[in-house]
Amino acid sequence: MRIVVTAKYVPDINTERGFSEGRVVRTAGEGTLNELDENAIEAALRLVEAEREAGRLGPGEGEVVAVTMAGPDGDVALRKAFQLGVDRGIRVSDDALAGSDYFGTAAVLAAAVRKLGEQAPVDLVVTGMAALDGLGSVVPTLLGAELGLPTLNLAKKVELADGALTITREIDDVTESLTASLPAVLSVTDGANQPRFPGFKLIMAARSKEIEVWSPADLGLDPAVAGTAGARTETLSAAPRPARPEVELVTDKGEGGVALADFLIRNDLV
Repeated sequence: MRIVVTAKYVPDINTERGFSEGRVVRTAGEGTLNELDENAIEAALRLVEAEREAGRLGPGEGEVVAVTMAGPDGDVALRKAFQLGVDRGIRVSDDALAGSDYFGTAAVLAAAVRKLGEQAPVDLVVTGMAALDGLGSVVPTLLGAELGLPTLNLAKKVELADGALTITREIDDVTESLTASLPAVLSVTDGANQPRFPGFKLIMAARSKEIEVWSPADLGLDPAVAGTAGARTETLSAAPRPARPEVELVTDKGEGGVALADFLIRNDLV
């Protein structure tokens, strides 16, 4: 079994984030692997491990490949993926890809999956349910469309049997069970699993593990389908969120209810 996992490099959500020239600011010192992609990696690793335990894969068989589209800073995400147990890491990188929107990102990732498929069959592509820098949640569906594969999104539970993938997902008040034959594209939620803690051996090995770098030319991809040139959206302006007003403390001396009512009325909250 061969599984490709998408791994995105995003700004750390605990740091100050912002835009510059219409793009999200990304620096290696403040970036990390998208947290929701850790669930995707865990799901992929568990599927391979389950196939080994069932005797359908030998001890050395089965591979999980992490793919990212990023500049050199994206290696931070792949190093973290190695720490979690991913076997191989690939970064698709080119200045022409900067500024890609969701459609361009999906086109590039699909081209990378197809190239991997030329080396050996890809059984499954797994993604997180969203990237925490944009929260668009549309790349899994667009990726499935680009590859022409069935797509099972927002899985909370994943099972594989007889070459078919079955997921359970919860949408509003409805629980759904969906099944698709492999190959397929799968996205998992943060409730699908608890990502494993990296072991010391994997942490040390991740420091020196090779990261393959592919260009659009290596993928046979026209750079014009991605990057700013191929983007279907454009950021016209961006501004920091306004500072919160000072907190108004009212000491209740018997008229606290009146003060609260005045506040609600004054701010059109009733």
